[in-house]
Amino acid sequence: MKNLIKTKWFIYGTYLLLVMATLLIGFVLLQNNKTLKNVIVSFFEVAENRTFDYRQAIRVMHKRPLPNKDIVILAIDDASLEMLWDKYGEWPIPRGVYADLIDYLELQNPQSIIFDLMFIKSIKADGDNDKKLSDTMNRYPNIYTAMNFDNQPADVRKPADLPERLAVNVENNSGVNIKNHYGFKNCRTILPEILNGKASVGMTNLMRNSDGIIRNVPPLMIYKDKYYPYLTFKAASDYLMMEADNHFVIDRNSNLKVMETKIPLTKNGEAILNWYGPSGTHTIVPMYKVINEMSGAKTSGFDFKDKIIIIGTTAMSLHDTKSVPIQEGVYPGVEVHATFFNNMLDDNFIKKTDTVTDFLIVAGVIVLVGLIVMLSTSTLFAFLSTVLFGIAYLFVSYYVMELFNLWIPVLMPIIAIMASFALSFLAKYLMKARDFEYQYKLATIDGLTELYNHRYFQDTLRRQIEISRRYNQPFSLIIVDIDFFKKFNDTYGHQAGDAVLRQVAQTLKKNSRATDVVCRYGGEEMSIILPNTGAEDALFNANRICNAVSEKPFHLNPVDTATVTISLGVATFPDNAQTPQDLIEWADKGLYYAKEHGRNQVGRY
Repeated sequence: MKNLIKTKWFIYGTYLLLVMATLLIGFVLLQNNKTLKNVIVSFFEVAENRTFDYRQAIRVMHKRPLPNKDIVILAIDDASLEMLWDKYGEWPIPRGVYADLIDYLELQNPQSIIFDLMFIKSIKADGDNDKKLSDTMNRYPNIYTAMNFDNQPADVRKPADLPERLAVNVENNSGVNIKNHYGFKNCRTILPEILNGKASVGMTNLMRNSDGIIRNVPPLMIYKDKYYPYLTFKAASDYLMMEADNHFVIDRNSNLKVMETKIPLTKNGEAILNWYGPSGTHTIVPMYKVINEMSGAKTSGFDFKDKIIIIGTTAMSLHDTKSVPIQEGVYPGVEVHATFFNNMLDDNFIKKTDTVTDFLIVAGVIVLVGLIVMLSTSTLFAFLSTVLFGIAYLFVSYYVMELFNLWIPVLMPIIAIMASFALSFLAKYLMKARDFEYQYKLATIDGLTELYNHRYFQDTLRRQIEISRRYNQPFSLIIVDIDFFKKFNDTYGHQAGDAVLRQVAQTLKKNSRATDVVCRYGGEEMSIILPNTGAEDALFNANRICNAVSEKPFHLNPVDTATVTISLGVATFPDNAQTPQDLIEWADKGLYYAKEHGRNQVGRY
């Protein structure tokens, strides 16, 4: 039983070594081959991102979470673009139109007016409209407009110095490295009168994932070693704090804190958006209806009081579209802003588990699947249980995101489930094989001498006769008896006798061929079956073994040694006998002959 337990621990150890070796080999390959590393990392990143998309799509299909009705998109859609183009005869339209739009909207007391439009450089032929827009924006405290960073070289555009009021103070107590992905060397400035005025300015930089889809938004970015806010992060922060505050804290858990709202940041400083639905989910009002209403026509009928108005383009021809991870897969940029603002109001961002948690999850599923396979008595039951466990994990991953806004990994745990099942099944197979081998050894091996036992000898002898008859080949049998064995027991004790038996057995094995079968026949008698061996070769081998034993000193105990001799009898099939019993009898007669004629020799009847 003790040996059986050791065997099982050996198998468990082998299983763990296989897992560790696989992980180690994979790690070494990735470290030494950057191209392979990038390919594999990219594959797993894209595949895991797809699992996020599927979970988001299911949430959206069930209309969870619901969009905030106070967020309104004032959209330059296809109809508005056509109307504005016809009315003003050009695109972009005169900036004075936006000034009039602001004045009209402010009459209804909206909470915020956010322009997802960049008013870049002055239009020389229309300077009055530029001034009109700047003066209007600077007149109201709830106006927000956009600007963009880039990495244009300094000889193309000299990096501008931005007003101090646009930067924010950030206390970063985490390992988040914003500069790694969102550190910029240059910027495209907007009208100086707006830039240096009172209107709030935020950035609109976004970075797609490796598969071209936008899932994340950076609340903060860095330019000239200063932090600048994302457009709707700035607007939403002011809304939540009721007044502008340029100081933010990123805590040790990588949460960017704005009052009671915590924005979980990735290691690159991005917030993972929680999507509300396909394009058009938030309230959208076409701009042409408001423009017409400004001229006296009652077409929109929409009340903007206390609303958060985000103005931007949704017309396909203006090319401000983004690939997103939900149904239909395309969003205008202004709707991405609406989604981010909504997430801040709801404290509804997605948090992704860190590397340590991911590792613990993978380790946990490996252990659970290993237990399922190891403890199952049926292979079919183990397979079905593993499949059900994998399906259950998929449901858990969805509901964890649904209930806790937590993104736990799917791809690696599912791969771990499959790999663990395969390796556990292999380990279990090896364990059964070792158990069978151990049981077979108990049934066929003599415990004292570690030679085959008498039962195995009889079975082998019968099989060998059948083989010899089928292929017309001789084989021989040697019977061995230790001379004066009783003397060792009487003089030195039974432990010395056991020592002699073990050492004689090992000497027989060392001096026999690999194809020969050495057995303990009974008591101090042993036997050797020599396949495909005639009488002369058998006699030669028997004499060689006899000499090997007589020339070897035998240790009876730690102090005493003695010389041991053996007597041997030889018989050959089919020369001497046709049945197992007759062959044994013939060899026994040879053995008796050797004993009667002085021992320590080979006898042949």
